[in-house]
Amino acid sequence: MSLRDSFRGPEASLDDQIESFAVERVPDSKRWPIPAISLVLLGNATAMFFFSFGAQQTFLVGWPLMLLPIGYFFIGAILIGSLTMRMASREGLSQSLISRGLGFGSRGAALTSFIYAVNFVYYFLFEGTIVSHAIAYYFDIPIDSFVGIGIFALIGLVTIAFVWRGMYAMSVLQTWGFPIFVGLLVWALVALGSDHDVAGVGQWQSTATGGGAALWTAMSFANGQMIFQGLMATDYGRFAKRRIRYRGTATIMLLELVPMLVIILIGAMLGSSLVDSFGQEKAQDPGFVFVHLMGLAGVVFVVITQIRINVMNLYGGSITLSSGFDAVAKFRPGRPWWMFAVWIFGVVFYATNVINHLGTFLAITGVLTNTWVLIILADYFVCRRWLGLGRAENIEFRDTEVREWNPCGLVSLGLAVFVGALGIVEIYPVAYASFIAMFLGPLVHIALTKATGGRYYTPDPDRPAPAAAVAVSKD
Repeated sequence: MSLRDSFRGPEASLDDQIESFAVERVPDSKRWPIPAISLVLLGNATAMFFFSFGAQQTFLVGWPLMLLPIGYFFIGAILIGSLTMRMASREGLSQSLISRGLGFGSRGAALTSFIYAVNFVYYFLFEGTIVSHAIAYYFDIPIDSFVGIGIFALIGLVTIAFVWRGMYAMSVLQTWGFPIFVGLLVWALVALGSDHDVAGVGQWQSTATGGGAALWTAMSFANGQMIFQGLMATDYGRFAKRRIRYRGTATIMLLELVPMLVIILIGAMLGSSLVDSFGQEKAQDPGFVFVHLMGLAGVVFVVITQIRINVMNLYGGSITLSSGFDAVAKFRPGRPWWMFAVWIFGVVFYATNVINHLGTFLAITGVLTNTWVLIILADYFVCRRWLGLGRAENIEFRDTEVREWNPCGLVSLGLAVFVGALGIVEIYPVAYASFIAMFLGPLVHIALTKATGGRYYTPDPDRPAPAAAVAVSKD
């Protein structure tokens, strides 16, 4: 394989590129090389979100204590991503499809698909809001005005065009987008050094109070991101070669997470350098920071970066919604149309200032998403491969192969989420909620699957044959 070919996907029809095997296994002939997958994931690694994340970790616990949650995030994401990607590559299935066989059933997995989709809607909204802030700051437009909403909606529509052909379009976008990102980031850092005193690590001070409580809050934020980053990488890892080893999946995660770690630390520096001048809210808002430092070029920087990450949010959301509605309603209008669903939800909820609600969201998604992912991993690696309660290869996902509802996964998820919700409503400290839920769910699932002998892996013999999926004509 030539160097150029190692950064490109295999030949594929236009239909395969557009639909991206949203409701099917990825055939072995359509698998991608590791460098090509890593190139696509660079868009996620350099998201504006991570500038905010770094600043927020600094404001919570400061240096060097912030290295504890960031290190937990980094190491945990490599571990979770390596495991989920290995599982997805062996099966050629998205996380939503593989959930059908791994503990939830077809309709039960639809529920987890919608949980997963909420993540993509939120991050699409978050990144789009940063762009709207940048344009609003530069042109003095009220953020929550009709014009502000229009800016958000228009840029979202432009982004859809860049991901219509799925992985293939994203590969092209990231190829030329990453060098531009690096060049503009260097410009911003030079401007920071020219106009402000740059805060060294010794000046990355916490603005929070509470000591241990602040650290647990920082850990909770990191926990919400840790699982999601590993999970998001899986949507692309399903295109990896079927026999890829853990060394290969860990390499993909490292190639994504190393630049991400750099962005987090730069975000901490930017926030610490600007917080005294502008306050905590603006200092952790990239939409303000880069416009302040670079003027109109800062607007361009934010727009280009937002498009590079939001293509991934639209793509991931469309994959998981395709799977969910296929299971619930046998409705297949085509993957790209679910991108419009993500876009519409983003426009509807734009009026909420999501940057100020980041902590609450990460606590909730930490409970929901983390628990779901660890139940899947427990099912695959413990219940099936270690205990031998179900087949360990070619995991079932079609209606004729799985039950509609698998109570083992659903009861485990429900119980863990209930316990986690008690933390979110402050029956106990909210920072503990995602940790308690994500360990409770898998343990209960293993116990229930063992107690039932894995019988819910097989279809219900009394269930009538499912109706064919309804496809929307492309004419």
